[in-house]
Amino acid sequence: MHPEVFFIGFLILLCAGTTFLSFKYSYLNIIKVIVTKLNKISQSAGNFTTFFIKRIFLLLYNLKEKGESTSETLRDKTKIKKISIHTSTHLKPETEKNFGHYLAGLIDADGNFSKVPQLVIVFNELDASLAYYIKSRIGYGNVYKVKSKKAVIFVVGKLEGIKKILQFINGKIRTSSKLDQINNNLLINPHFNDFINFKKNETLDLENYWLSGFSDADASFQIKLINRSDKNKTEVRLNFKIDQKKDYILILIKNLLGGNIGYRFSQDIYSYNSSSFDSARKVIHYFDTYHLLSHKYVDFLKWRKTYCRIMETKDLDSLTLKSLNKIKKTVNSISSNRKYSISTLNHSKYHLNPFWVTGFSDGDSSFTVKFKKRSNFTCKFYLFLK
Repeated sequence: MHPEVFFIGFLILLCAGTTFLSFKYSYLNIIKVIVTKLNKISQSAGNFTTFFIKRIFLLLYNLKEKGESTSETLRDKTKIKKISIHTSTHLKPETEKNFGHYLAGLIDADGNFSKVPQLVIVFNELDASLAYYIKSRIGYGNVYKVKSKKAVIFVVGKLEGIKKILQFINGKIRTSSKLDQINNNLLINPHFNDFINFKKNETLDLENYWLSGFSDADASFQIKLINRSDKNKTEVRLNFKIDQKKDYILILIKNLLGGNIGYRFSQDIYSYNSSSFDSARKVIHYFDTYHLLSHKYVDFLKWRKTYCRIMETKDLDSLTLKSLNKIKKTVNSISSNRKYSISTLNHSKYHLNPFWVTGFSDGDSSFTVKFKKRSNFTCKFYLFLK
């Protein structure tokens, strides 16, 4: 028998009956051992086995939150803890440190650094005011409406503007993809020698504005009313949802808010879902402290209001359900569900006349040829804006 077959069989045994529950309080040690084994197996495993491995890992990781994996109903009022029905005054991040965390979250979700050098952040068209707010805080950049798309882009192309952004987000960026963009597209440029020690945030602490910025770009609030014919009742579920291609950011969020992480094999996407009222309370506590700045703040307030209605309701009568259904229909309805990436946006309106580029290059460009070996050389064209 192949060792991977034996090990997968052992995992299935772990997940059967009471044995599964007996590991509830030592799941971190289990995961540590299992991840080492899975990494070895996945190197030679096929697509189906890889999918199976991912599902087993997520099953084990979610073990601690097993009690949250299904939504609580109004029959168990002890799980619906009380919160204040009042909301605090909506505030933007005041200090440069707080704004830096927010900007880092926004860039981690929807920003792109290119070799121009340039930063582009995509916003829903409803958040044009947020794009202008970001521009005002940085002091550089321009906001453009994207033709035929329900989106606007914030573009920073000046060197001083890029440098200021790097100052804001240094030590606060969390995704490896953005760190790679900064290292490979910006820091190779001699104009950014002052940021040679740029680093990402490796801590587990999310008690700052980073998740607020990340959620303004990539999260959604959902209210679900589910008719249970077998139990002759309607269940209310409040879900805070984030999808990502990698799971490590979602694991950080789960550690803060609880909830569960799933994997959609057909799309190769990981999905975080708050899933329970206990997690919903933690979501509310976070966003009551670190406010959203986009139009999603309105969705959050409606989502929060639904929690309060459930908290104060002894039972779901027809009038309450009708009221909740009205709120449900308006959450996320004002925004497009489509996500625009940098590559899908139409930049045709920004095309430059080639003769203008020629004249501009005569004044502010340079050509270089670098020889590493006799048969190995690179040709580069530099164009800088001050």
